[in-house]
Amino acid sequence: MTWPPTLEQLKSDMDIEPGDTRDDESLTQQLVAAVSFVKGVRPEFNYDADPLSECPDPTEHLGLGTLRLARRWFERRKSPAALVSLAELGAARVPSFDPDIDRMLGIGRYTPARFA
Repeated sequence: MTWPPTLEQLKSDMDIEPGDTRDDESLTQQLVAAVSFVKGVRPEFNYDADPLSECPDPTEHLGLGTLRLARRWFERRKSPAALVSLAELGAARVPSFDPDIDRMLGIGRYTPARFA
């Protein structure tokens, strides 16, 4: 997977047809924010493909985690109060984190140990 993930990759991950442009602006906004977030919380990667850098290139799971984070944020915009309506079943709470995404990105409780 190339870095940074593209809108086309996000739409493919979400099973959105390439010609469907209805949500492109919002998807792009979420993807740009997710890329910026990942670069901030995982600064040890060579995001700029600098050949002189000693940092490793972003991994496949980091790219996929970024796509999934953007997807989650896109879906979560429909439930700003962290509640989703389930018609006759009532409402359900939307958790503020996803352990699979945290694991792919190496954040939260999956943050690698760092030594000073």
